[in-house]
Amino acid sequence: MRWDLGFAAASFWALVVLSEVSSLPVTSTEKCGLRPAVEFKTKPRIVGGHDAQIGAWPWQVSLQVYRFGTGYHHVCGGSLINNDSVLTAAHCIMKWRDPHFWRVVLGLHDLYNHNTYTVKSLVRAILVHFNFKNESYDNDIALMKLQTSVIFSDRIQPICISSSPRLITLETPCFISGWGSEKEKGKAKYILQEAQVNVIPPKVCNRYDWYAGAVTWNMLCAGSEGGEVDSCQGDSGGPLMCYFPNEKKFYLIGITSYGVGCGRPKFPGVYVRISHYRNWINTRAIFSRTTTVSIQHFLIVLTVEWVTFHFVLERENLFFRCIEIILDCSLNVFIFLAKKFI
Repeated sequence: MRWDLGFAAASFWALVVLSEVSSLPVTSTEKCGLRPAVEFKTKPRIVGGHDAQIGAWPWQVSLQVYRFGTGYHHVCGGSLINNDSVLTAAHCIMKWRDPHFWRVVLGLHDLYNHNTYTVKSLVRAILVHFNFKNESYDNDIALMKLQTSVIFSDRIQPICISSSPRLITLETPCFISGWGSEKEKGKAKYILQEAQVNVIPPKVCNRYDWYAGAVTWNMLCAGSEGGEVDSCQGDSGGPLMCYFPNEKKFYLIGITSYGVGCGRPKFPGVYVRISHYRNWINTRAIFSRTTTVSIQHFLIVLTVEWVTFHFVLERENLFFRCIEIILDCSLNVFIFLAKKFI
């Protein structure tokens, strides 16, 4: 009896310690979607992409895979949504499901020129949507948990995720960014690229001479009808983000998923529709925070339980004697009342 209570008490307080180091809530939007390093100005539609300003997209990350003999290489993009969670595309992960192969680079502008504000973090957990379909790219979403929480700065910020659907019109400024190829079958860009895009209605994108019904309600299209601006290889997993002037914040609207070629007329980029996955994002982030325990935290739990175990064995504790007395009294009262009223 005493040993069980002591062991449970140690476990409880150890879990309290662990909960104190958990990441920030995904749904917190008080300090998200901000660009402290640059000033937002609405510009005319951009034809193609161009170099982004340093710090223009502080939630944009590079997901890199380690290859023996050559080191880390950029594979996909991603979006920082709190201090230890990154959203990306599920198809980026399928070839390398083990988190030990990956690292996430934040505050990055030039893929091969890391600055003092650039942060590199290993990955401790990868959560891929259980219903991702490789054939259609439906549910093409995954969440990475960083091994260490990052400290926000002018160059590293989380992007907002709305708690409800947002109205997007042709007047809503929306952007894509990434280090992908500059054209179909072209070379990747070392400097982060950006472009302004139009979000295209599903009924247009699913026309017979466009995607012919292949775009599901979990997806949305963005780009231009003539293909002048588009995402390409290497941009997968990166953000489709829109700016809402009333709040002066950027919100993550989509995740770069797939497309037919790059920059082809009537075949704009297809993106994961974030508004359909808010619950998935929140529950997976909470799940991974409470069930993924690092070795350091596990050692804390073991240490606390070991100390408590020996303390209970070696000493008679008045607290536990009181608990026993209270339980005995409660049992006697219950028996008395049962005999009287039953």
